[in-house]
Amino acid sequence: MPAKGLICAGGEATRLGELTRVANKHLLPVGSWPMIYYPLQLLQLAGIRDVLLVTGKGHAGQMIDLLGDGRLAPRGGGDPILELDLTYKVQTEPGGIAQVVGMARDFAAGAPLVVVLGDNIFEFAQEDALRDWAGSPDRARIFVKEVDDPENFGVVVYGEDGAVADIVEKAGVVDTRFETPPSSQAVVGLYCYPPDVFDVIAHLAPSTRGELEITDVNRHYALAGRLDASEVVGWWEDAGKHWAHLADIGRRIDETGANKRAAT
Repeated sequence: MPAKGLICAGGEATRLGELTRVANKHLLPVGSWPMIYYPLQLLQLAGIRDVLLVTGKGHAGQMIDLLGDGRLAPRGGGDPILELDLTYKVQTEPGGIAQVVGMARDFAAGAPLVVVLGDNIFEFAQEDALRDWAGSPDRARIFVKEVDDPENFGVVVYGEDGAVADIVEKAGVVDTRFETPPSSQAVVGLYCYPPDVFDVIAHLAPSTRGELEITDVNRHYALAGRLDASEVVGWWEDAGKHWAHLADIGRRIDETGANKRAAT
């Protein structure tokens, strides 16, 4: 069964301050596009057509007005920006990324699922790794990137055989099993899950902040020996960190492009 896609575009986006009182974070401009176009295009380039977009209730109407049924032509004409079959759900209150993934159970209907956080933008579309996973989607796959501040991320623990053995979330603060991060390979907002992910989520306990954590989902697959990690090709950005960062990412996209098909 072909994989389906999920875009997580809920939450309150308090890091962006007053901007998100008037618009959903994922509708803010990054370069010449609204932020949400980039993860949607990434899924399309990976060959995924059926996509569920989960958004917050505050500005859900704006999201639907912009994206419609998922078929979007540029103003002034030209090749379509998006050609997707788009479905929507509303997250009524923040409950964690894993909660949003759990909301896709009926939509997935037994298909494997590619999950993208709506504020993550990539230089390359990662399509080779995504298509490789889709060939045998009985395993989960995460995407990782070397970072300078691994203490602020969930990072991968590798075993002696080089396989993913565990995930550590903010070592020394959230996960106190490690005083310092065991690696600098941060888990980014692109995940691939087999159909049994919904059973995994159904048995999760909320974290200390009362949410269902995607790190716990990834840890389940790691401890079961069913989690692979792919290194992100090119740059990766979390566009939801600070309002000034939006302009920086836009300039970077102007210089290098985003969601490119293959490294050159």
